[in-house]
Amino acid sequence: MTMTPEAPHKHQDIPVQFSPDGVPMALRYENKIWMVDSDVHTAHWFTRDSWWETQLRAAVGTGDLVSIEHWQVQAKPPTGDQELRTSTIRREPLSTAWLLESVS
Repeated sequence: MTMTPEAPHKHQDIPVQFSPDGVPMALRYENKIWMVDSDVHTAHWFTRDSWWETQLRAAVGTGDLVSIEHWQVQAKPPTGDQELRTSTIRREPLSTAWLLESVS
């Protein structure tokens, strides 16, 4: 399935490359590596999972089971004159995979 700005495949696992500071530098989707423009505003925030609605139980010391990490970045392919696209990615609690939430 090809992802387009009009109909992104939401919640698709995507590889994300981070800087040593922990800021996204590149995303891989549409079979391309999209470079994050560091000169454009990047947003980073956390939301909380509805832990009271899940059936998950965890042992003491398991880790943070409720924080969902989000990044919103401006990115474009490294070649060509395509416009920047706003991409929002997120990582579920205890997961190492990043999910593509939206592209516009």
